[in-house]
Amino acid sequence: MTDRLTPEQIEEINKLQKEYFNDKVDLFEAPFPKGALERLRITVRASGLRSGERVLDVGTGTGVLITFILKYGPSEIHACDLSENMLERVKEKFPQVIVHLCDIRDLPLPNDSLDVVFINACFSNIMDKAKSLDNLYRLLRQQGRLVISHPLGRNFIVELKKHAPFHLDTLPDEEGARGLLERHGFEVIKFRDDPEFYLVVAKTTKPDAPSASNHEDLT
Repeated sequence: MTDRLTPEQIEEINKLQKEYFNDKVDLFEAPFPKGALERLRITVRASGLRSGERVLDVGTGTGVLITFILKYGPSEIHACDLSENMLERVKEKFPQVIVHLCDIRDLPLPNDSLDVVFINACFSNIMDKAKSLDNLYRLLRQQGRLVISHPLGRNFIVELKKHAPFHLDTLPDEEGARGLLERHGFEVIKFRDDPEFYLVVAKTTKPDAPSASNHEDLT
C-alpha cells in the first residue's frame, strides 16, 4: 500500500515511471483494445461536462481522453503527466492544451480553478494519493467533479502488477473508493465496476456549496 511508502520510495517510483513512459510513448497510441474508445466516451459523458467549463486530465499520456473532452467545448483544458515525451505528444496533437510536467500532488493551479478532473487509467500510478486528493479538492470548485476510470477494468491492473517495472496500486472496490474519497472531501455519486470498465464519479463537498440540482443528471 502506498500509505506505507516513504517519500524517498515515492520519488524513486515516480522516476521509474517517468523513464518508462518517456520510452514507451508510441505504445499508447492507437489501435486500442476493442470497446475501449466507447468506454472513454462514456467516461467523459459521465462527468456532466458542459461548454465553458475548465478541465484537468491527470496522467494524460498521449491525450487519448482529450479528443472526447473537446467535443463538449470546455473553456480550458489542463493536462499533467510525469513524462516529458508524453506531454510533447499532447502538444503536437492539441496545441490549445495547457500542459504541466509534475506529479498531481504538486500541481500549482489556483484554488477553485477547475470544474472537472479526470484520472483515467492512472489512479494506480499515483503513489501519494492522500496529498494528491487533497490538492484536487483544493483545485476543484464547489460541486466540482472528480472522475476516476479505467477502460479495461480492475482486473487489468491486477494482471499488470505482475510484470510492471514499478509499483502499482490495485483499484479500490466500492467500499474502499467511497471511504478514501470521503476522507478527502468528496462524495461518490456513481460507481461502476464491470469486468472491463471501472468508473467512479464524485463531487466536492465544500462548505456553503450551491444547490446540486444543476448536476442531478450525473446520478
